[in-house]
Amino acid sequence: MYVCICKGVTESALREAVYQGAGRMRDLKASLGVTEQCGLCACHAKEVLDQTLVQKSQLQNFTPQSTRVCETVV
Repeated sequence: MYVCICKGVTESALREAVYQGAGRMRDLKASLGVTEQCGLCACHAKEVLDQTLVQKSQLQNFTPQSTRVCETVV
């Protein structure tokens, strides 16, 4: 879904930018141009940013329950 019509920025593009290191709205503005023109996208872009930061944090803190490697029995 498009978040910023002026710059043609989608939710996917915002999420990708966050996973590539964007952690603030100013980072998204610098990399994608979000909020540079009319600014109507700011609230939705902030929501996507916040949600993605939470998801990214959860993934980074995830530790598998089992680290056992499958072995082939001969």
